[in-house]
Amino acid sequence: MTLNKLHWLSAITVFALISGFVVHLIFSADDVPQAVPYALNSPAKIDPRQLTEPQLTALTMKLAELQSQVLRLNALGDRLASEASIPENEFNFQQLPPSGGPMLQSENHYKKPLAELLTEISTLEESLLHEENQLTTLESLTLGHHIESSSYLSGRPMIGGWLSSYYGVRKDPFSGKAAIHKGVDFAGKEGAAIIATASGVVSWASDRYGYGQLIEINHGRGLKTRYGHNKNLLVKVGDVVSKGQIIARMGSTGRSTGPHVHYEILRNNAQIDPIKFVYRKAK
Repeated sequence: MTLNKLHWLSAITVFALISGFVVHLIFSADDVPQAVPYALNSPAKIDPRQLTEPQLTALTMKLAELQSQVLRLNALGDRLASEASIPENEFNFQQLPPSGGPMLQSENHYKKPLAELLTEISTLEESLLHEENQLTTLESLTLGHHIESSSYLSGRPMIGGWLSSYYGVRKDPFSGKAAIHKGVDFAGKEGAAIIATASGVVSWASDRYGYGQLIEINHGRGLKTRYGHNKNLLVKVGDVVSKGQIIARMGSTGRSTGPHVHYEILRNNAQIDPIKFVYRKAK
């Protein structure tokens, strides 16, 4: 997968905004940079004798908030670059890009009142938030393509173990009466890895009556899978999971007689027999 122009333009815009703000802040404080101008909350950049204590506190808080946003953007950018398999040195979000050029204006022209500087910081903060939203959208689109290409349901919901109960009518293990079993069971050792049988988005990750600790994954096109009776859940609602990813640990929670995973497949919110998908060949 390659990044399109919108990916690149968003990332370059973010870096331009951050770099421009840092340089502007340094010159506004009437100081000459002696090191990499990335430590936004460094007290050496501003002479506290020129500011009142409330003003200095306000500026420090603004810079801390801005730094947090920068870190989130870096993380998003790194993830997008990783998803697109871009060489590490070609698109590094942890370092400022090389820059330079002659200064055409005097430092005095950059001096501004603190109130105006704080206003510009707030404006930049809003701009960074907008860029973060854009990158988040791009991330969703990128992951969406990934899901679409690997949402093919196939295989068992665990490595190893054995098929212990089929779909359909069976003798209920608690009442002893005939009952419909709307899934298949795979028994194994407590704590064994439970894996997603296709990529998708987690739509349930909590306790549910009868199922115990349940995970439900939406794979799109009307298909969902459920993994019940888990001991521990390793994902949460909203997480994007990949085919084969470990999502839980086998347990015996809920209405269960021993360690196993109750596996269901739903088409348009109705359970169907999972067996043909269990033995389906992977793409």
